[in-house]
Amino acid sequence: MGDPPADGRGLGGKRLAEAPDWYYLLREFHEFYREASAGGSEPIRAHQRAVRTAVRQVLRDNPPFADLEPGGRAVTAHLRRALDNGRAERHAALIRAIAAVRDGLSWQIGYERPPKGLERKFAYAEFAGPSGPVLTSRVILGVVLFAPGCTYPAHAHTGITESYICLSGAVSENHQGVFGPGSLIFNPPGQMHRITVSDWEPALLAYAWAGKPEDLAAYKLVFSRPGAKGKAKT
Repeated sequence: MGDPPADGRGLGGKRLAEAPDWYYLLREFHEFYREASAGGSEPIRAHQRAVRTAVRQVLRDNPPFADLEPGGRAVTAHLRRALDNGRAERHAALIRAIAAVRDGLSWQIGYERPPKGLERKFAYAEFAGPSGPVLTSRVILGVVLFAPGCTYPAHAHTGITESYICLSGAVSENHQGVFGPGSLIFNPPGQMHRITVSDWEPALLAYAWAGKPEDLAAYKLVFSRPGAKGKAKT
């Protein structure tokens, strides 16, 4: 897809082209979604196409880039191990691109009232979306890190189609199989999903959210209560 556009400066200050490591990171997302198999699933294929299209448009937009305040969480003590475990995989280029920006990541918990203990075993960092650092309403991209043995409680996303790329480690979603490095996990809007993580290694998952700009801008992270019929809002 070429090098970053030369016209890096524009109204509003710093642009994506002035942050080449982030530009290349988005480009590696595009390449993964271009090369990954859909396994014969038309809904997954359509989602992959939507993510590719959105990322390609973001790269062409050369949108504003916001330097967020870097910050770690307890779980980021596992980040080096998680990155190292992914370097031998076929998606090593994406791992290297994440490693290149790791010092600028702003790790979040996101939930006002996380379940007890989760704040030490989970955190996410966004790469692109309405909150930045690459400011766009076309797509949300990021990465989530789980400590060994983490259980990520059941939740769903209203109006948003989500996919995870397992970069390292092993996870299970809803106890329906085990997903290892290179796997793509697909969650259509409204689908409740719960993630469990191997006891032996951390798990690093990249994610992409596709949806209408107003849905992406209004997301809120809320877990469902056990036995409740309602679903988490985004």
